[in-house]
Order: sequence, then structure tokens, then C-alpha cells
Amino acid sequence: MSRPVLALALLVLFYSVAFGLRTWQHLRATGSTGFRGVSGRPGSVEWVGGVLFAAGIALSLAAAVGEAVGWVSPLWEPGLSGVLLGTGITIGGIAATYLAQVSMGKSWRIGVREDERTELVAEGAFAVVRNPIFSCMLITAAGLVVLMPNWLSVVSFAALLVAVELQVRFVEEPYLLRTHGQRYRDYASRVGRFVPGLR
Repeated sequence: MSRPVLALALLVLFYSVAFGLRTWQHLRATGSTGFRGVSGRPGSVEWVGGVLFAAGIALSLAAAVGEAVGWVSPLWEPGLSGVLLGTGITIGGIAATYLAQVSMGKSWRIGVREDERTELVAEGAFAVVRNPIFSCMLITAAGLVVLMPNWLSVVSFAALLVAVELQVRFVEEPYLLRTHGQRYRDYASRVGRFVPGLR
């Protein structure tokens, strides 16, 4: 299996697990897919974050397909060590993303609905960082850049990074503050946003 085809297979696995499997499990457990869509009106910061997130997904697939068919050239050849490292980081990131999603239980959502109240999850992976799903998704995306170092994968990672920052700072954290007030402030004061210890 060529390196770009391996990257594409890992991407399909990642999106199948993170969105397909988790959505199916949540639907079976709660009767809801958990999908709340893109927040904000077109042109708002929240909306831009959602669009960038979707763009990051599309660009990651384009990076793998483009390199596989020869439309995109790698910025450097990663060699066997780079392939093994990138594959290991990516697989670890996929597993960690799924485990972080599962640890949210019935509170798991994709997006935010203002009139909905979910429990504040502060245990498991959420005792280590406040946004472990996003942290693990970024680790997965970084692994894919190592495995598939072309300009589209780099742009995909950058789009995902900006999208996550906008989603957390302008959608999720304000919602959690409005919903949980001081309890969320106390939690945020002791647990890092994306990296343990960096509050």
C-alpha cells in the first residue's frame, strides 16, 4: 500500500469512527444524533469556525487523493521512519478521539443549541483537558501531516486549528459559562483548555 493510500485509509477510518460510529452509538443510546450544526449566522465568527472545520475535513481528503493520483507532490519524502511515526500518531489520535467522545456520555454533541442544557462533564479525559476531543483531533491531523507532508495537508491542519480555536472560544465556552456559571469557571481555572496545565 502506498503512503498516500495509507493516509486516505486512515482518514476514512478517522471520520468513520469520529462521526459515523459515535453518531450511531449516540442515536441508539439517546434517540438523537447529537448533531447540532454550524452555530451563528453566515459571516459570524461562529459560522466561520464551522466552515473552516468542514474545509479542514475536505482538504485532508483532497491531500490524500491528490497525492495518490499525482496531482499534489510531497514537500519532502518522510521515509520509513516518518511513515511509521505518522501512522502511529494518527492511529493513537483516532483511538484517543473516540475514547474522549465516549467519556462525554449522553452529553456528547457536534455543535451547540442554545436552548439545550447538558451536564458539565469534568471526569475522565475531561479531568485532564477541557477539550480532549479537539486536542485528540489535532493530534490526529498532525500525524497525517507527518505521514502525508504536502501543502494541502498543512493547510488542512491550519484550518482545523483555527476552527477549533473559534469553536471553543466563541461558541462552546460562552455557552458553558451561561449554562453552568461558577461551576464552569472553577473547572476552567484548574484544567487546561487543550494542553494539561495550560489554563
